[in-house]
Amino acid sequence: MAAQSSPLSGRLRWSLFIVLCIAGVFNAMDRPIIAILKPDVMEDFGWSDSDFGDLAAITQFSAAFAFLFTGWLVDRLGVHRSMQVGASAWSLAAIAHGWAMTTWQVIGARVGLGVTEAVQTPLVIKTVATLFAPDKRSFAFGFATMLAGAGTIAMPFVIPALALAVGWRGALVAGGVGGFLSLIAWMWLARGLSQLRERTVEEASEREDGETTGYGPILKNRKTWAIVGAKALSDMTWWFINFWLADYYRKEFGLSTLELAVPLAIAFAGSGLGALLAGWGSTKLLERGWSVNRVRKTVMLISALMVAPLPLVLELNSFWPVAWMIGVVMAGHQGFSLSIFSTITDVVPNAKVGRVTAFGAFMGNMGGVAISLVTGRVLDAGFGFVPLFMFAAASYLIALAWFQWLLPTIRRDEGALAVAI
Repeated sequence: MAAQSSPLSGRLRWSLFIVLCIAGVFNAMDRPIIAILKPDVMEDFGWSDSDFGDLAAITQFSAAFAFLFTGWLVDRLGVHRSMQVGASAWSLAAIAHGWAMTTWQVIGARVGLGVTEAVQTPLVIKTVATLFAPDKRSFAFGFATMLAGAGTIAMPFVIPALALAVGWRGALVAGGVGGFLSLIAWMWLARGLSQLRERTVEEASEREDGETTGYGPILKNRKTWAIVGAKALSDMTWWFINFWLADYYRKEFGLSTLELAVPLAIAFAGSGLGALLAGWGSTKLLERGWSVNRVRKTVMLISALMVAPLPLVLELNSFWPVAWMIGVVMAGHQGFSLSIFSTITDVVPNAKVGRVTAFGAFMGNMGGVAISLVTGRVLDAGFGFVPLFMFAAASYLIALAWFQWLLPTIRRDEGALAVAI
């Protein structure tokens, strides 16, 4: 399918995308809230590190299971209706934490949130593939991650203040309210835009052969397994850092909840900056004539090498070099992840983007489940963070080797070039 020009202005296209990204910040608020306020939550319920790890694993598993369905849902409903359904569902699930007074009620709220927030990832990738031309998609991914990073940077400062005012439950409720406000902004911007609503009709001919009705053709494709294997290996480190970085700072440097704000901000600033630079650099290299294969794998290799020195933080006695090195590691992860998502829009037809993205996210979350379960038990057993950091350092290079083995040459699929609106 040839690329189609869009009747939407660049300003409106970017406005819609920015609102979606802001909704994503509220979608993801629950993870840093739980990590930053871990002592408060554990004190309320008398949990151990293993209990906390189990809760993280339950959340991850719920999201992972849901990804098997949300990718199909996004492909089926299209961008506009998926935004309506997804933002409403995850916002209600976040608000439900306000009434969670027992361990089982917390588990129920976390399962609900894990299931509903799984719409966001395939929705973002589908939206990028729908709104932006192929050579501009890397920058869009980088911008989205940078915006998410900016929101995450603010959280270590905002969340303790919220918790002091309304408690950890109230902080999660605030995230749900923010999700509804984002949905209102999206509906206002999208009013009258029939293009967003008609996309599934335009793809009807692509569905006639049955290839968009299930996962069968996707699972038979070597490209899918290259993407999801690399995603699973690299995301194990991402989820490890997200759930346990605050705990590492507490145990190794004795930081209080308020003192965590700056080092966590540095980590997520690195995350956002890494994504933005990787997206900008990828776009510039493509414009200069580099092949898509060379661009994606060069960025992945550089990113993997940025993560490799992670175990060195265990040899540093000074806190600030550790904080800055973690920032570099987070930047490396986002450069690697951006290249994986960009590859999806390169090699996967638009009608299948949601499901391939969701299956990759499913595998990434299953990696998160595994690392959460392992981390809690490794720490309770007294082994510390050494084996965990060693694995994290190697995970990206292993992921790149896997990716290269299954996808030695990246070539753009004709169906991936289409821009719907």
